[in-house]
Amino acid sequence: MDIARSPSTPDGNPQMADAPPLPAEPPVIRREDYKPFPWRVPTTRLDFALGVEATRVTATLAVEPNPDAEPSSEIRLSGDGLEPASVTVDGHGSNSWRMEGSDLVIPLEQGAHELTIVTQIDPSANSQLMGLYASGGMLCTQCEAEGFRRIAFFPDRPDVLSTYTVRMEGPKRQFPVLLSNGNRTAAGEGGDGNHWAEWHDPWPKPSYLFALVAGDLVARTDTFTTMSGRTVELAIWVRGEDLPRTEHAMESLKKSMKWDEETFGREYDLDVFNIVAVGDFNMGAMENKGLNVFNTKYVLADPETATDGDYDGIEGVIAHEYFHNWSGNRVTCRDWFQLSLKEGFTVLRDQLFSQDMQGEAVNRIEDVRLLRSVQYPEDSGPLAHPIRPDSFREISNFYTATIYNKGAEVIRMMRTMAGPERFRQGTDLYFERHDGEAATCEDFVRAIEDGAGLDLTQFRRWYSQAGTPKVEVELEHDGETATLTLRQTVPPTPGQPDKQPMPIPLKYALFDRATGAHRGEELIVLDGTETQIAFGGFADKPVLSINRGFSAPVSIERDTPVEDLVFLAANDDDSFARYEAMQELIVGHLVAAVGEGFSGDDREAGRAAIGRAMTAILADAGLDDQMRGELMMLPSQTYVAEQLLVADPGRIHAEREALKGWLGQRLEDDLVAMHARASKASDGMDAAARGARKVKTQALVYLAAGNPDLAAQMAAAQYDAATTMTDRQGALMVLAGLPGIERTNKLIEFYNRYRGNALVIDKWFSLQASSLHPEAIAHVKALADHPDFTLKNPNRVRSLYMAFAGNPHAFHDPSGEGYRMIADLILALDPLNAQTAARFVPPLGRWRRIEPGRAALMRAQLERIAATPGLSRDTFEQVTRSLG
Repeated sequence: MDIARSPSTPDGNPQMADAPPLPAEPPVIRREDYKPFPWRVPTTRLDFALGVEATRVTATLAVEPNPDAEPSSEIRLSGDGLEPASVTVDGHGSNSWRMEGSDLVIPLEQGAHELTIVTQIDPSANSQLMGLYASGGMLCTQCEAEGFRRIAFFPDRPDVLSTYTVRMEGPKRQFPVLLSNGNRTAAGEGGDGNHWAEWHDPWPKPSYLFALVAGDLVARTDTFTTMSGRTVELAIWVRGEDLPRTEHAMESLKKSMKWDEETFGREYDLDVFNIVAVGDFNMGAMENKGLNVFNTKYVLADPETATDGDYDGIEGVIAHEYFHNWSGNRVTCRDWFQLSLKEGFTVLRDQLFSQDMQGEAVNRIEDVRLLRSVQYPEDSGPLAHPIRPDSFREISNFYTATIYNKGAEVIRMMRTMAGPERFRQGTDLYFERHDGEAATCEDFVRAIEDGAGLDLTQFRRWYSQAGTPKVEVELEHDGETATLTLRQTVPPTPGQPDKQPMPIPLKYALFDRATGAHRGEELIVLDGTETQIAFGGFADKPVLSINRGFSAPVSIERDTPVEDLVFLAANDDDSFARYEAMQELIVGHLVAAVGEGFSGDDREAGRAAIGRAMTAILADAGLDDQMRGELMMLPSQTYVAEQLLVADPGRIHAEREALKGWLGQRLEDDLVAMHARASKASDGMDAAARGARKVKTQALVYLAAGNPDLAAQMAAAQYDAATTMTDRQGALMVLAGLPGIERTNKLIEFYNRYRGNALVIDKWFSLQASSLHPEAIAHVKALADHPDFTLKNPNRVRSLYMAFAGNPHAFHDPSGEGYRMIADLILALDPLNAQTAARFVPPLGRWRRIEPGRAALMRAQLERIAATPGLSRDTFEQVTRSLG
């Protein structure tokens, strides 16, 4: 499953849920308490009589004792909001069952049995978007993590694997397309205008991978021939008006299938592969076996309505869900504590795929930027947890950047230490050993250890310890010897005050400052608290390039001279290290500027050094524009705040904007010239055109801070001349942060041009909520009352409020109004969609790292939420952990 990658996704209109309030203290579930389920379920048959307001589900389960578990005289089947209409055991009606809370408990003698349980559900009332729900007249499902129990009583846990046969029947006019997992085995006409279809999935799977879709859809179809010569029928199902925007998704799917065969040796294993685009979805997409369900944002694209980033996102998410067919479906998780087993590994696989499709340099920088903006704050806050957690109250809260992105970095470190070929031997062994099983993180590590010939005994600490390691770096020079000293610490996190050192693979190179060359890249694994290496033959002190390619997810702490950073920003041949030097140069300046004792002379000297590095970047003819655009980007305000023990968001914002304005004024002629040059090359979808579009927007960002009137003119002209959404959105982003008539005119024109297109209107909401305009709070309040805004769809909610929560200057307004708005949203949203509501808690949970005045206001809002009766498990856990 892919967590939503951006705040903008389409809207819809499900109805309110009527789930009862949950207890004030939800139980804690602990990894150490895991026990195998006492019963196996070899086969499951599901019969659906479909209706938007009433669907009848008949579940027939073949059960038998599990020889690997303690025997039990009863079977406990999970439910959520269900009532059994009838219960049959071995063909006979049973009155001996009982309800314990939401679970159905049926007494059973030892031996094999057949259970038949009938339930009725109302998909139209399911605003939680978990289980079977209605979306714009169609029916669809989302079962990960625990949604299947909202459809039928079942042992809804990932270690209970079953083969599924599904029969659906419903009105043909309303549901002309009937889809489920696996291959379609039969179809026909029923009475009273109904029709039916039967699907069978021959591969055992857990209930979280079950899927059903019924609706009025059309398909883009194609085929793929596997490496063994089988033909697979491909289909991407959408509403009729969206069909023209599915070509990129289909091409991305075929590229993914071919790449997984060539890179990991994984061949697809069914006769069909279906993708369905849904307007209402809590996540980005879901990897249900043979029937992936996607948020429309990650399927639909054309140059008029989708940015270059949208195209990349579609390709990456399509790949991610397809790769899950092996890393998640054929080998699944034993329990939810092992979630990173499938998600971390699959994120790494989709990252490697994107690097091969689009180029390694820029993609690696984008991966690291996401990690630092989301996961690093998670690691240093009250919600910190290891990539294999020890406990939770609500599993939905652990679909986090730590599980996904840090999990991917941990597996990438294994690949770095083993090398690609030996790592592939380890993954082959993993799939061979555990195909058809529910595995653990330990199973994966052991397979890499055995297959790649590594000793990962100490490396396992990465799975059990939270927090971002800090590596202190010193380079000393004496005579002709340079001595590199590395020291690591892992900071305390909630529940883990003391940490042990972890193996940290660091790629490095030593540059001769006179020639600009180095002797070659080397790898060192720092596996203790401290290590030292001496290098001979350096008459002058070399320049150190460290953590090249971001070989380890750590924070590097070093006192590097400004001139060395300028040198690396201009000369490093490792693209990430060059980017990192530029980021380090700017972050160091901003951190010093918001501290005490920073003089005006210090500020001017710091800006001048950054200006020299930026001038070199703008003038470097050897750089492609995609990389130039990355090097031009200032570190985010959030990342700068992460470098401080306690941050003042107002001071950081002021210093960052002042630096941007200084650069915009100092480099105005160069920026204007670059914008003009790029404007002649920004049409088309090739890499050069994409790079031209990127630097055009970056030029406008700096000019808007240095010369707002000029920037407004140039942005308006770019908007009017735009032939792609990338150029149009980039111009509107800049205009949205500026006062004046052009801002108003272009926002109105944009809305009128795209009204009715949910994906683009989401962009319109987000651009205003994330803008630098001084009245951003008032704008968000007004947008919340806009006719196109609804709380009933998580995608539209994210497009406005997640964009606002990620806008530091507005969210951290000293009045506390931003905090109150997010708290109000959480309380209004929690009864409708608890998963989405809970994801708005972490921005408030950062209060300990914020200056005292704002911190008190943030904490007060968390306390207000915590005092509200009837909170969901999702929100309750996030709030109580945030308060500590």
